[in-house]
Parts: sequence; structure tokens; C-alpha cells
Amino acid sequence: MELLESETVSPPCLRVWEPKNYFVVLGHANRLRSEANVEVCRENRVAILRRVSGGGAVLQGPGCLNYSLFLDSRKRGLGNITATFDYVLQRHCRLFQALCGAPAQIEGVSDLTLAGRKFSGNAQYRKSRIVLVHGTFLLNFDLQLVASCLPVPSKQPDYRRNRSHLEFIANLSLDSARVRQGLREIWQARELFRETPSARIEALVRERYGTASWSEKF
Repeated sequence: MELLESETVSPPCLRVWEPKNYFVVLGHANRLRSEANVEVCRENRVAILRRVSGGGAVLQGPGCLNYSLFLDSRKRGLGNITATFDYVLQRHCRLFQALCGAPAQIEGVSDLTLAGRKFSGNAQYRKSRIVLVHGTFLLNFDLQLVASCLPVPSKQPDYRRNRSHLEFIANLSLDSARVRQGLREIWQARELFRETPSARIEALVRERYGTASWSEKF
């Protein structure tokens, strides 16, 4: 990934991916049985995992495009959570306005909406030098399965107004390739990332992130 010269970081990275299987991902501090319908997930063979970043539980699967963006947290405009979300999400708003022909908005802490309905949720994980901003884009997702696997969250932004999942979230019905290309352009990601640390990833899954002691700890 390359950024404008004034924003160059080492190493900046943009990753974009779409799952092949369905699974729930809890926010780091979420309580398992409060934020996921555990029995329904088990009946449907939907795994329940936990991430290191905050925010609420999400259902992942085909039709849900994901991005992970790593930036230098010491750069101007990235010094705190609020400023970093604004830095990233304002760019995403402009992208989806161009793709959909309608204005996207930032609502709540880190949601993106069109006509008041959420199509993107985002979260952060911060270290001393690097900040990870990652999130989802609902393109052609099974929204009914969201309603089955996830209860209405215990914490919700004011703009949700206690709406059910099916009243609150919406697909954009966009082609994944168009969105991927748009993300590459707005983040000036010109170089293909080839050096995936597969052995390290497998070790982290085996030792922590794939264990019940991690995913069911709260």
C-alpha cells in the first residue's frame, strides 16, 4: 500500500477480504450469551470468535466485505480514537456516495449509514505506533441470519431507536470488485501484499484466538 508522501508510514497496509463461511465475531469485552444466540449458532454450525478490538458483535459471511487498515498512529489526525475514525470514515463516506449516488453518513461512534440504515460497522485497536482500523461493508449479505444469530445488542447508538436488525441494517447491492477497487484508489494501495506470515497466524489461532478460553472468556 502506498499513501500520499505527507502520510507515508512504515509499513502501511490495506487488507480486503470476504469470508466463505458464516461466523460470529464478538467485540473484545462482549459477554458471550448477551451478544450472541449461542444455541442458534450451534444448531447452524456458526462458530463464535472474539476479536481484540472493541465494539459490538457481528455476523460474518459471504456478501460481507471486510477491510483492515494499518496506519501510523503518530501522524497528525490519528492521535486518538475519534480523530482516527473521522480520518478513515470520511474517506469511506465519499467512496460510497460515488458508488451509490446517495450521501453516506457517519452515525453513532463508528457506523456508516445510507438513509438512516447501517451498512458498515468499524472498530479500532491501538498500539504505541500503529493503529488498526477495520470494519465491514454489507453488500449482498443474508440479513435474516443476522436476526437469527444475534440478539438486539445490549448497547446501541441513539440513532438506532430500538429497531430490529432487519429494520436497522441494509445491503448496498454493490459488486464486491467495484468496492475493492474503490478502496484501493482512496487509500492509494498500488502494491500487492504478498508476504503473509502464515506460520505466525496459525500459531496465534492455535495458542489463543481459536481457543474456547479466549472466545468464551466473558
